[in-house]
Amino acid sequence: MPQKLTETMTAVHPLRRRMIDDMNLRNLSLATQRSYLHAVSKFSRYFGCSPDKLGLEDVRAFQVYLVSQNISWPALNQIVCALRFFYGITLEQSDIPERIVYARTPSKLPAILSADEVVRFLEAVPSLKARTALTAAYAAGLRASEAISLKVSDIDSDRMVIQVRHGKGAKDRTVMLSPQLLGILRTYWRLARPQTWLFPGRGDKPIDVQVLHGACRSATKAAGLVKKVSVHTLRHSFATHLLEGGTDIRIIQVLLGHNNLSTTARYTHVAASTIANTTSPFDRLSLGEPLP
Repeated sequence: MPQKLTETMTAVHPLRRRMIDDMNLRNLSLATQRSYLHAVSKFSRYFGCSPDKLGLEDVRAFQVYLVSQNISWPALNQIVCALRFFYGITLEQSDIPERIVYARTPSKLPAILSADEVVRFLEAVPSLKARTALTAAYAAGLRASEAISLKVSDIDSDRMVIQVRHGKGAKDRTVMLSPQLLGILRTYWRLARPQTWLFPGRGDKPIDVQVLHGACRSATKAAGLVKKVSVHTLRHSFATHLLEGGTDIRIIQVLLGHNNLSTTARYTHVAASTIANTTSPFDRLSLGEPLP
């Protein structure tokens, strides 16, 4: 069963409680719920009053302020999503959300590690648990939240697949289980003996995602990599390496859990070997050598 955000009734304002209930009803992930609540609270604190007393012009003024603070475009758009949800769903003001504009995010190609860089990076992670989790993230193209949420029962060695449960958009999907990854997981299991969660944290919870983010920063430095490496970099590299290996882009779309093929297609822009092996029409011309 997916986790829900719960707070004691006495400590929560009725408006906040309603928003939490609205998000739980729509099965939004815990990370999304916390992000939305943080954004609306920040909006409220900026004006010093309850957010239901604020209107579209206040939203616009808040956006202008955020831009002046050099907030990143993804962070700004995350706040836009939160405010659109708050006004459209919680306050039931359906005319406002579409008038809260998104920022036009600059189109940047993701950083991609070479196969050698992936090896150097993973070997630079000292913690057995973190290294195994990051190895699984690359080997199966998992998001950080998906990697930490794996359970021992999700590893199906009979069918050689991994069940990814409650991924982005609360969708389940099945991905391949690499034979080499299976060997690593078996060694890890013999040493760590995880019970429910494959990568357990404190109490009855999986490892905190910040542990993986911290491990990425440390390993990047230890491996001497110039590129900035995150868990998502491993996912990007997984997709690009599949594409370079000749895997059909529609298969990659399924493995990554993308709704739209256009999202997956961005990897065609960074598949170096695919680009390098494409014949230029110039090579079909019968052009003599230039005269000295």
